[in-house]
Amino acid sequence: MNTKSTILVVDDDSAHRTMLRTLLSGWQYDIIEADDGSTAIEKVRERPFDLVLMDVRMLKVSGLEALNEIKLYNPAIPVIIMTAYSSLETAVEAIKKGAYDYLTKPLDFDKLKITIKRAMEHIRLKEENRILKESLGKHFDRQNIIGQSPSMIKLLETVAQVASSEATVLINGESGTGKELIAGAIHFNSPRKNGPFVKINCAAITETLLESELFGHEKGAFTGAYKRKDGRFVQARKGSLFLDEVSEMTLAMQVKLLRVIQEREITRVGGDDAVKVDVRVIGATNRNLINMIKEGSFREDLFYRLNVISLDIPPLRKRRDDIVLLAQHFLQDFAAKNRKQIKGFTPKAIDRLIRYDWPGNVRELMNAVERAVVLDRTEHIDDEDLAIIQTPLDQTAESTPVLEYMNYNTTLEDMEKTAVIKTLKASDGNKSEAARRLGITRKTLHKKLKGYGVMP
Repeated sequence: MNTKSTILVVDDDSAHRTMLRTLLSGWQYDIIEADDGSTAIEKVRERPFDLVLMDVRMLKVSGLEALNEIKLYNPAIPVIIMTAYSSLETAVEAIKKGAYDYLTKPLDFDKLKITIKRAMEHIRLKEENRILKESLGKHFDRQNIIGQSPSMIKLLETVAQVASSEATVLINGESGTGKELIAGAIHFNSPRKNGPFVKINCAAITETLLESELFGHEKGAFTGAYKRKDGRFVQARKGSLFLDEVSEMTLAMQVKLLRVIQEREITRVGGDDAVKVDVRVIGATNRNLINMIKEGSFREDLFYRLNVISLDIPPLRKRRDDIVLLAQHFLQDFAAKNRKQIKGFTPKAIDRLIRYDWPGNVRELMNAVERAVVLDRTEHIDDEDLAIIQTPLDQTAESTPVLEYMNYNTTLEDMEKTAVIKTLKASDGNKSEAARRLGITRKTLHKKLKGYGVMP
């Protein structure tokens, strides 16, 4: 059985096709050739391909014309455009028509190899993510959980396993990473999905009010308590209760919450009768509870009750593969809501999105895209529409956009070296900060710098 990926090489230069066939075959790909855009369109309709590598300038039907027809027939197939005419206009046009990426001639073989690999991986992860979402149920689609990076795929796989259990879950993640969405996914794909999903932000309510909100109160329990009120635990009976920012509870409230989780019963404020509750508790925090335990501000016994299953949501800067996917989703959503005919992002805008660290995570990205959609007057969002976000390299006089590297016959190693050194400089020589921005460990950064001869 043939397990090789098949690539359609389209170029009217027979010598260049021969060179590519030899090179790609050596990389263990099966190669089919076409000498014109019209032939390429016919071949795509005849059989499936894993990828199309196509020249722009051809005598009969150009690469851009063929790209348009190929995408109409099969939107999922990745197409990489080759051009000897290195211009931003050509790149923008190719990206507009759905090209995965573009390369300039003469081709940098290292860059060609890694671009093909990334395109194949992109399609594979996208398909895996689709299958996984289907297996988790329709509520994932409604909850807008989007991600194809390895870390998000792994997280969703864990969610699928956790959802069917009755275990208490603690979700860890920075503000804006989507902790509530993950909690909702757990509930709506669990045996409790037909029960209520009740949410409360523990940081937004004072201690006295929080106790009443969680456990309810009896008539006359305090000024303004004119009648008995059920709390969130009773409201969530047979369902799930999401305790957002559970770390912000006072120690006194933590004791009361611990008792409820242990005994599975609550006592209303001002009351004496115990009320049994059948609730699954899902907690979330953006703080390090282990450190809080050491400081004495969080109870260790409550931590172990909540942390039966621990889920860590990675920040957006550590799953950069998802940034463009999320941005495109938000663009479509906000364009529809604002009745705008915006088709996508320019390469420079994508470059800015990817290089920004997003301290506010997905929430900040959503807000940035909404602002750009509202203010944009063209069919494509440019980097100027995203000027509100400032990447570290934007703030240095010698910064060079990543797309500028793509216009030269630069090796992948040189590109990496330049990016690493500039990021270190933008971090004022702080290696820990530079490593964080690059998404690597400090040890890895040290090893790379040593290899570049930058440090002994």
